[in-house]
Amino acid sequence: MQKDFIPKLFSLLKQGISKETLIKDILSGLIVGIVALPLAIAFAIASGVSPEKGIITAVIAGLIISIFGGSRVQIGGPTGAFIVIVYGIVQEYGVNGLTIATFMAGFIIIIMGFAKLGNYLKFIPYSLIVGFTSGIALIIFSSQINDFLGLNISNVPADFIDKWIAYFNNFNNINWYAIVIATVTILITLYFQKLIPKIPGSIIAILLATLVVQYFNIPVATIESNYGEIPSSISMPSIPKVDFEIIKALIQPAFAIAILGSIESLLSAVVSDSMIGGKHRSNMELIAQGAANAFGALFGGIPATGAIARTATNVKNGGRTPIAGIVHALALLAIMLLFAPYAKLIPMSCLAGILIVVAYHMSEWRQFKSILKGNKTDVIILLTTFFLTVIFDLIIAIEIGIVLASLMFMKRMSESIHIKNITSENRTGEHLFDEELSDLPKEVLLYEINGPLFFGAARQFQETITAFNKDYKVIILRMRYVPMIDATGFQSLKEIIKTFKEEDILIILSGISPELRADFRKNDIYSVIERKYIVTNITMAISRAKKYLNIED
Repeated sequence: MQKDFIPKLFSLLKQGISKETLIKDILSGLIVGIVALPLAIAFAIASGVSPEKGIITAVIAGLIISIFGGSRVQIGGPTGAFIVIVYGIVQEYGVNGLTIATFMAGFIIIIMGFAKLGNYLKFIPYSLIVGFTSGIALIIFSSQINDFLGLNISNVPADFIDKWIAYFNNFNNINWYAIVIATVTILITLYFQKLIPKIPGSIIAILLATLVVQYFNIPVATIESNYGEIPSSISMPSIPKVDFEIIKALIQPAFAIAILGSIESLLSAVVSDSMIGGKHRSNMELIAQGAANAFGALFGGIPATGAIARTATNVKNGGRTPIAGIVHALALLAIMLLFAPYAKLIPMSCLAGILIVVAYHMSEWRQFKSILKGNKTDVIILLTTFFLTVIFDLIIAIEIGIVLASLMFMKRMSESIHIKNITSENRTGEHLFDEELSDLPKEVLLYEINGPLFFGAARQFQETITAFNKDYKVIILRMRYVPMIDATGFQSLKEIIKTFKEEDILIILSGISPELRADFRKNDIYSVIERKYIVTNITMAISRAKKYLNIED
C-alpha cells in the first residue's frame, strides 16, 4: 500500500507512542470534547435539525476521522461552514434529504481521495475561500439575531433579506433578558481563556447562563422549550429510502458538501501542520472524511469535516496524535449518555452568543480587507463569491466562484504567452548572445514562443504566427520555453502547419523537449510534419532550413 493511503494513526502506532505523549493526548482529548459539546449542539440547531444530531456527528464522524485520517491532530465534526448548505437542504428536502445528500457527499469525497485530488484542492484561490467563508460568517451571524434578541419568531425566513425584514418587523418583541445573556456569553467566550487558558470560555458561559436561568426562572427560550428532550442514546444505523429522482435532485447539494468539506478539512490539516511542524496525508484525509460523512449519515448525522478551531485547541493543549481525537469523540459520547437531560436546559440566547463568536472568527475580516487592496482579479472573485453566498446560495457561489477563478486564471495564462519574431535584420538586444542566430538566412523567419500553449492562448498563437509577410520561405518555431501544449494548442499547431504548407512555406519546430515529443505522438502531429523538421535545438533548425533552401553552411 502506498504511504499516502495509510492512516496516520497506523504509522504512529507502528513507530510507538510514548507514555508521556499518550497522557497529553488523553487530557487534550477530554478538553476538546468539552469544547465541542456546545458547538455541536449550536451547529445542529443553526442548521435546522435537532440538537442531538450535532453530537452524534461529532461522535461518529470525529471517531472515524481520527482513526483513519491522514493528520496527526485533526479534530473532525460539524462546523459552521455547513450551516448554510444544511439549512437549505433541510428546508427544501427535509431531514431525510439531508441524510441522503450527506451519504452521497461521503462517497464523492472518498472517490476524490482515491483519485488523489487532495493534491490539487490547494490550487483553489484564497480569495474564493475567503469570499464564501466571510459570506457564511455573515449568514451565521444573521441567523442568530432571533435568539440573540429573544424575538421568538417561530419560522424565520431562509432568505437573507427576508430574514432581516422579519427582524425589523418584530423589534417590538425584544427580550432584554436574552440580550443580556447573549452579550455576557460573548464576553466570557472571548475573554475567559485569557484568565484561565486551559478552561474554554464557552463551557463557563453555558454553565453560568443555564444555572442563572433555572435558579431565577428567567423567561427566555431554552433547547427544551424549542426542541423538547435531547435523547441520551445513539439509535441504530438505518439506510434511507433512495430513488433515482432523489439522487438527481440532491446531486448538486451533495457535490457542494463534498467540495466545501474537502477544502475545509485540508485547510485545517495545513494549519495544524504549521503548528506542530508535521505533514499530513491529504488523500488519506479525504478518504477518512468521506467515510465519516457516509457512515455518520446512517446514524442520522449531519455533514462533518476538519474543524480548524477545535484542531487548534487540541494542538494548544498538547495533543500530538490521533488518540486525542478518539478521546474527544468518546468524551462526547459519555457526556451525551450521562448529561443529555441537563443539556436541554441551555438557553437559546447563550448558544446564539457562542455562534456569533464563531461567526466573528470565521469572518476573516482582516484577510478580506487585505484582498480588497490587492489586484483587481482577486477583488472580483472575492466580492462575487461573497455576495452570491449571502444574497443567493452557497452552492451557486462555489460553482460560479470556481468557474470565475478558472476563467481569470486562463486569462492570466493566455496573457503570459509571449511570441517574438526574429529575422536576419532585427537580431538585437537579448538575442545577441545567440551566436547560432548570426547566420540566419534572409528567407527564414524565427518565432520565439515563451509560455504554455493551451486553449486560452491558442487563438493568440495562431493569429500572431499567421500575420506576417509571406516573402519568407521557412518559419522556425522555437519552443524551448513551452512547458506544455494541450489538445487545442496541438490543433492550432496542425492548422498553422497545413496553412503554410499550402503557401509552400516550410515549418520547422525547434527546442522540443522529450515530454513534448511524447505528446506529439499522442496528438498525431507527425501526420502534418516530417520528423526531420522537429529538432532539439536552434542550430539544427537553421541547418535544416539552409538545406531546404539549398544554402551552403
